[in-house]
Amino acid sequence: MPSRLDLRRRIRSVKATEQITKAMKMVAAARLRRWQARILEARPYAEELALVLRRVAAKVPERRHPLLQVRPEERVALVVVTGDKGLCGAFNANVLREVSTILEQRRFPEVELTLVGRKGLEYFRHKGIPLASQHLELMGRLTPEGAYALSRELRETFESGRVDAVYVVYTHFKSLLQQRVQVEKLLPIEREQLGGENGEASVLFEPTPQAILHALLPRHVDFQVWRILLDSVTAEHAARMVAMDAASKNASEMIDRLTLTYNRVRQATITKELIEIVSGAAALGGR
Repeated sequence: MPSRLDLRRRIRSVKATEQITKAMKMVAAARLRRWQARILEARPYAEELALVLRRVAAKVPERRHPLLQVRPEERVALVVVTGDKGLCGAFNANVLREVSTILEQRRFPEVELTLVGRKGLEYFRHKGIPLASQHLELMGRLTPEGAYALSRELRETFESGRVDAVYVVYTHFKSLLQQRVQVEKLLPIEREQLGGENGEASVLFEPTPQAILHALLPRHVDFQVWRILLDSVTAEHAARMVAMDAASKNASEMIDRLTLTYNRVRQATITKELIEIVSGAAALGGR
């Protein structure tokens, strides 16, 4: 059985850990609220952009654009979105497991990886898989400019013909307790996304619907990348908040168990000392 000194040291250590996990939970909660607000702010723009796209596409009978070009998927770019830090439960592990499953099952003949986040680089650095590019600082300081730069890189890679499709593996934020890994096709743009809604007769387009469509499609891809990264960083903070809450509860339970053990050891020591005193007094009295 450990000594009282060892138990006191362990209790102090676990209490210090509990303070850290509680502080991390509060920080994650504050950041989660901020990023949730940014998702809500982006939704009206997304809805209007989708509406304009559908209306313009309805006016264009023959839709030709490099971002709409469908080719046999011989070489695919896989964008892996992870976090820069740990202590967020299975957030990073779930994404990396999904990517490993895709590679092991050989869903695509040839794959090149674009890594967003440090955890992805740490995992795939020594796997021998071609790395197209790395964006290690993007998730730590996520901005629309950084997301649009990544989008331009992916669009140029697809338009040049180096890859036949672009897929993104990320964690979709649904709620505080629900985040799921999602594999989403980014390029080519699915024609179903443009919809078949009939344009309003009163709407006039200048210069032409075809020119407007060509200008809107890159913006559509830019916004999809921004939405995906927003989803991922929000899901990371939610996962970290839940993980730190669970860690704080576990630390509290461990402190209770250690305190109970400490009290039992202390009581046993006191009982032993009393027995020794009584035995010594009885021995002296019998002389």
